[in-house]
Amino acid sequence: MLKTECPVCGADVELNDGTVKGELLECGECGTELEVINLDPLSLAEAPKEEEDWGE
Repeated sequence: MLKTECPVCGADVELNDGTVKGELLECGECGTELEVINLDPLSLAEAPKEEEDWGE
């Protein structure tokens, strides 16, 4: 089990050993969607917001 800090609220976030770069997860404390940016060293960032797809 890997552990790091939420970049938004500072709460501890636990990740499974099989976590991969680019994986999306949710902070259990603040509910922010996070993206795994790097595995060594482990770092998270707020996931980019999805933009509306107007069928284009």
